[in-house]
Formats: sequence, C-alpha cells, structure tokens
Amino acid sequence: MGDISHTLPLVRTLQAVWPKTHLTWLIGKGEYQLVYDIPDIEFITFDKKAGWRGYLDVRQQLRGRRFDVLLHMQMSLRASMLSLFVNSPIKLGFDRERAKDLQWLFTNHSIAYQARQHVIDSFFGFSEALGIHEKHLRWDIPIPDDARNAVHERLPAGKPYLVISPCSSMAYRNWDAHRYAAVADYASENYGLAIVLSGGPSAIEHEYGQIIGQQCRCEVTNLIGKTSLKELLALLHDARLVIAPDAGPAHLANAVGTPVIGLYATTNPDRARPYNSPELVANKYPEAILGKFGKTVSEVPWGTRVRDRGTMERIQINDVTRLLDQFLSDT
Repeated sequence: MGDISHTLPLVRTLQAVWPKTHLTWLIGKGEYQLVYDIPDIEFITFDKKAGWRGYLDVRQQLRGRRFDVLLHMQMSLRASMLSLFVNSPIKLGFDRERAKDLQWLFTNHSIAYQARQHVIDSFFGFSEALGIHEKHLRWDIPIPDDARNAVHERLPAGKPYLVISPCSSMAYRNWDAHRYAAVADYASENYGLAIVLSGGPSAIEHEYGQIIGQQCRCEVTNLIGKTSLKELLALLHDARLVIAPDAGPAHLANAVGTPVIGLYATTNPDRARPYNSPELVANKYPEAILGKFGKTVSEVPWGTRVRDRGTMERIQINDVTRLLDQFLSDT
C-alpha cells in the first residue's frame, strides 16, 4: 500500500500534463481495492496468490496489445516477470545503480541517476525522463460514502481522535506495544483525544491490539482487522493525527492529508517517511546505523536497513510525546 501511495503523485502528474494519454496500470489484486475507482485509468489486476496461473491470466489480458511506453517502477522479480508480457518499444526502469533484483535486465531505457532521494521523488524521475518537469503532489483517492458511514458508526461520537497503527508487515519495524499504550494515555489525558487502533487481520496485529487495549488507562476503540481498505482511508482521513512505523497506513494517511508521527529507526526517514510530515519524525536511524556499522548515514548505501532485534526500542516514549506536544500545541 505504501508503494501505491508513492506512485500516485506520478500518475496524477501524467493525468494533469497529458490528459489525453491512455493509462493502464498493472496492479496487484489486493492493492486494486484501494484505487479501483480512480477515473481515467484502466486497471489490469494480478493475483499474487494464484501462482503461475496469475501470470498466465495477465499474459492473456495483454495479448495482442501494444503500448508506447512501459514505466517499470516496481523493483521486484515478480514485476519484472510481468513486464515480459507488455509489448512496448520503450521499457523504462531505474538506473543501474538503483535497479534492485536485476531489474535492469528487463528494461531498455533508464531514468537519470539521482542520489539519496525520497521514494516519491525517485518516481518523478520517470516523468522527467518523458520530458515532464512539473510535479503534482496529489493523491485524491476516492472514499465512498458507505465507507465513511461504516467507520463513523464505530467511532466515539463528536470527539477528535488519534489513530495508532502499530504494526508493519515487517516485524523488525514494530515498536513496543506497551510504549504505544503509554503514548495513547498521554494523548488522551493531556489533549482529550479518543484513541483508535487500526491494522490488518494478522495474528501479530491482533496481539498488539489486545496488549495496547489492556495496558491503556483510557478507553480504546480497536478496529484492527475490522476495516476494508476504503474504510481505512476514511478512518485516516478524519483523524486528528496518526502514529505509525514505516508501513502502508502511514503513507495512506499522508495521501489523505492527515499529519503522521512516523517511527523510524530501522529504515531511513529521508527515503521513506510520510512525505508531508518531515517535522514529525521520531528518528533514531542515525543512531541505529552508527551502532550497527560504526558509520554515519552518509557513509552507508542509500536504503540500508537495520533489522536487528530491539532496534526500534531506541525510540523512547518521550520522543513521541514531545512530537505530540509540538504538533497539538502548535495547531
């Protein structure tokens, strides 16, 4: 979901500058549920869970079609295999320095190399390669009324709320559940915010929700595993603030214009923070890099991660409450 969010400003830029251009988006079946109702885009879905049959289905849908250019923006072997089914004279990918998972073997043109960019800025390299130098930082993901209504029925009536989305799909990015509970109590007791938990249906997310709910002195509305993607968007859109690690919900909150306190120690926030909330990052990444490699951030390859157990615990409770004070006092 984070990748989809990072891609949308590039898509919106193409739509704004080249309004007559037909856009086809090859997208995962699950991710499609987030953006299916964006107008003026043809979607071709790929079912990752279907194995080789998913690839055959995409090949069948693309048979006999020709495109002027393929923007190969996803650096994964799966995406590269799918690119083989796209008939296009121009297959534009990342430069050799950044083309992970052998992506460069599947492209015949590359974007210009730029050092140390945020993911969104790196995607604008594709539009720049096409001669477009405008940047439209818009997401505009539709949120249906029924999704808004379904969420509002489950929220504390008439009270501003803080969303805590505690988990990433990569467990090494997860902060401690007890610390989330302490931050939730602080926000409730000092600012009168209702506390809402969000997340997917995985076992670890349900476990986090249970621990946070038990540890909190304040009342908690636990919506973990209880929202569709559109309902999650509605929840994030109307929140006063969101707290999350480097994960899809943080970037979706950014996409709907909600400020995000991002928790970053294992990944570099300059590369992957919520794009519009640079001042709200609890950043222990430099400390983690120094502890792991004995080097500064500028001395390690861009995108280096620290996956060691306990890395996220470098972020202290007061690092987060200080950002809460900064944001809520100012606004």
